[in-house]
Amino acid sequence: MDDKNSFATIVFTPSGIRGRVKKGTTILEAAQTLSVDLNSICGARGRCSKCQVEPTFGEFSKLNILSKHVSVSDRNDTEIIYRNKFHLSEERRLGCQTKILGDLVVDVPEDSQIHKQIIKKETNLRDFSLNTSVKAFYIEVSEPQLDSLESDFDRLRASLKKDWNVEEVTCSINVLKDLQEKLRKGNWKVTILLYYMGNSAPEIVDIHSGYSEIPAFGLAIDLGSTSIAATLCDLNSGKIIGSMGIMNPQIRFGEDVMSRVSYCMMEEKGLATLNRVVIEGLNELIVKITERHQIRLDRVFETVFVANPIMHHLLLGINPKELGQAPFPLAFSDSLNFKSKDIGLNLNLEGYVYTIPCIGGHVGADAASVIIAEQPQKLENTTTLLVDIGTNAEILLAKGEEIFACSCPTGPALEGAQISAGQRAAPGAIERVRIDPISKEPSFKVIGCEQWSNDKGFKENVSKVGITGICGSGIIEAVAEMRLAGLLDANGLIGSGAQTGSNRCISSDRTNSYLLYSDSKVSLSITNMDIRAIQLAKAALHASFKILLEKSRINRIDNIVLAGAFGSQISPEHALIIGLVPDAKVSQIVASGNSAGAGAIIALLDKESRKEISSIVKRVQKIETAVEPTFQKHFMEGSSFPNESSIHPELFKFKNIPDVNFNQKRQRRSAR
Repeated sequence: MDDKNSFATIVFTPSGIRGRVKKGTTILEAAQTLSVDLNSICGARGRCSKCQVEPTFGEFSKLNILSKHVSVSDRNDTEIIYRNKFHLSEERRLGCQTKILGDLVVDVPEDSQIHKQIIKKETNLRDFSLNTSVKAFYIEVSEPQLDSLESDFDRLRASLKKDWNVEEVTCSINVLKDLQEKLRKGNWKVTILLYYMGNSAPEIVDIHSGYSEIPAFGLAIDLGSTSIAATLCDLNSGKIIGSMGIMNPQIRFGEDVMSRVSYCMMEEKGLATLNRVVIEGLNELIVKITERHQIRLDRVFETVFVANPIMHHLLLGINPKELGQAPFPLAFSDSLNFKSKDIGLNLNLEGYVYTIPCIGGHVGADAASVIIAEQPQKLENTTTLLVDIGTNAEILLAKGEEIFACSCPTGPALEGAQISAGQRAAPGAIERVRIDPISKEPSFKVIGCEQWSNDKGFKENVSKVGITGICGSGIIEAVAEMRLAGLLDANGLIGSGAQTGSNRCISSDRTNSYLLYSDSKVSLSITNMDIRAIQLAKAALHASFKILLEKSRINRIDNIVLAGAFGSQISPEHALIIGLVPDAKVSQIVASGNSAGAGAIIALLDKESRKEISSIVKRVQKIETAVEPTFQKHFMEGSSFPNESSIHPELFKFKNIPDVNFNQKRQRRSAR
């Protein structure tokens, strides 16, 4: 039994963990004994200040404890020096120096927690725990002796085991080269940075003489077919430092991934060329983002990549030709961990790359990363459809733990490419469109200008960026608004001026177009060829949705999540009007932003998420929709725009869509 005079009760908040410890035990020792999340990297030497705590005093009836001021030891010399030098607040104490003398309640502030909760209200990231692959340790190594054969590395390893219970550790030749100098310069005291890689022994990736707050940063990179987005993060605090993006330089060899597969197959040095240009582009992007935030390249210790299967292979220098033909096998689908220098990234020589696992076939790490970010498997009794729309769309249908996945080649039209007046989403691009159903006159918003085109002051403000084209969200809204205004029929035909009563509908080469905007410099129209490109993209999506529902035997969708940087810009209402998503209430459709990029950030900052996704991808049921016998049937059905309330009941509850038909041959046959 505990002797009441020699033991004390301690309660840690906010965890609520409590236990009995011997009086004279430090708060840090008690936390370690009770598995409380309290940080420390200096081995309880009072150097790092990571173990700051706040003893709380008073009577806590709910905890059944009376916590008194006399329950903690007075500040010792180490604390006094630290407080005077670094302005330690009055209510805070160093856990490694403060002894427990009686029953006590101790609060562990968020900044003192090892796996502190990262709450990202300013981004589209969900909350998660900070648990990176790198961790710093301060150790004091015994000096060499004449009667001992132990090397400096042997004694360093022994200190790690003794002080931090790190059983085994490795390091590279580059690290060993500096080991002896740094040990002696620090008077046998060093701070080391360990990199943890799965089940392997941790590796020393950096050594600093004496005690040091080693700056450590990481990059989360979403390597897309069209664009590359990088996010720079502080691995010590979990803070997002900044983001930056560039166009994928491989675009000049093919706008979509299949054209790049063809380039690899047709050109002798095609693979080497595509690999080289993407690595060069990545290095340029890395230099720009680190320079902008004044971070040295050698302070970046890990890079997490997410990509579709073909971009994944091209990044690694693996020929993707097998992905160009059925049954579309990947060379390797599991996650990979290797040195960044192995693929030519100019970062810390000991830094690592982690690639999120691919699911299989054309369903890649980008889809797996969406699962990390959105966690649809944790929504009980809820069916969620996640659609990451891009040049190649990834679609996930999840009902609890059961997840079905497929990819869908939508082409670049939905992002504004292959559209007569299309362009990327950049200043000057029309991004929002409204058309008056009576006058048939348009109004629009341009990226870089806050006003709508019919607002006062628009001409003056838009002159700063100009009006240069229509981006993806703009083309989707323009097509939907044309449908609502009776300018476009269900089959995708634009009416003539006589049929629509609008002089903006202009006849050309047996088809019609709708003039959205013109001035002395530019003329922007929506043509029937543009409509056809949108129809092909949405038809492919429709067929994929239908096949997923058939294969899963799911007959109800509760939530639709539009993922991806482009998906986040799409108006749910307009997506419903053109049939880009299955019929649903507008309230059931949400835009989640760049979920694949968000998943990469979470994987960078929480290594536990890597274990979870590696397990999940093995049970995802992948479906190759293009080889399904019903694909063509569903594709043809999906090419038309919604026009029947029996098929699209939710849409017709809030929108009255004109029943128009501009097929003159059909009209003549009907008249007979």
